[in-house]
Amino acid sequence: MHDSHNIISNIKSIRNDDDFNSVAIDIFNYQYQNNIIYKKWVDYLGHKASDIDHYTNIPFLPISLFKTHEIKSYTGDAEIIFSSSGTTGMTTSKHFVKSVDLYKEAYTASFEEFYGAIEDYTVLALLPSYLEREGSSLILMAEDFIAKSKYNESGFYLYNYKELYEQLEFLKLLNRKVILLGVSFALLEFAEQFKIDFPELIIMETGGMKGKRKELLRAELHSIYNNAFGTSAIHSEYGMTELMSQAYSKGNGIFECPNNLKILIRDTNDPLSLIAKGKSGGINIIDLYNIHSCSFIATQDLGKINTDGNFEILGRFDNSDIRGCNLLIL
Repeated sequence: MHDSHNIISNIKSIRNDDDFNSVAIDIFNYQYQNNIIYKKWVDYLGHKASDIDHYTNIPFLPISLFKTHEIKSYTGDAEIIFSSSGTTGMTTSKHFVKSVDLYKEAYTASFEEFYGAIEDYTVLALLPSYLEREGSSLILMAEDFIAKSKYNESGFYLYNYKELYEQLEFLKLLNRKVILLGVSFALLEFAEQFKIDFPELIIMETGGMKGKRKELLRAELHSIYNNAFGTSAIHSEYGMTELMSQAYSKGNGIFECPNNLKILIRDTNDPLSLIAKGKSGGINIIDLYNIHSCSFIATQDLGKINTDGNFEILGRFDNSDIRGCNLLIL
């Protein structure tokens, strides 16, 4: 049986589906032995751990358990506890992160697989709703990206849209690679007040309206952004409090997974069964970097995997809470 350090080093060398499967099975066995809640769930479903030899047969833990239990595959205290955003009185999910350094390694690997070295970007973060609360994993990521950027123009913006506009105009003149991480309602407020022609700008949408504005269809919203910024596509990241890694979309709501992440679609009527590509159902996520928590999570999001292996988010189950870091209701 591998220890967690060996498994983590193997994650970095995944090149194909067989590699992924090998690491996933090691992590399943590790978490079955070290995660009390997950072991109870696997046993409750009647699975015999020794019979599981492929990641498609691994049981997925319902994400709602992160609201009621400490989902940990280690003993001792967490280095940091992330909590999901939610309206007043709503029970929030908590992620007891054993190692902040491992979290940084996970999200940096995810980002750089699709975009290259973060240090080469000027990183602007327009994340007011996240800045106004404690325990946001996204804020830690944005702070770290800003710190890793080699440009001192990188930084946070609250509601100072005019200052952001002037900074974008300045960076456009410098011919710099710029990424604007923004929450939907703040990007929309900016777009209603300012217009800039910056086609090279990467706008990365990181969440929905947070109850601040009426939900708009994604296509409608992205059209407003593109008109205001002079861009042709809006990027998005798909992540959540309970995970360590993210998937990314470079436009049209089509997401791609990094090497350490896999999406599977479960039947909405039979949640223990997986369904074929092209059909919509519940999203199950395997995040190998989530080794100290649970790597196998059944989310409350609906989606489908396309024939090329990329995936789309189609909304959420009706009976689930509206999660703060949920993507836009489509």
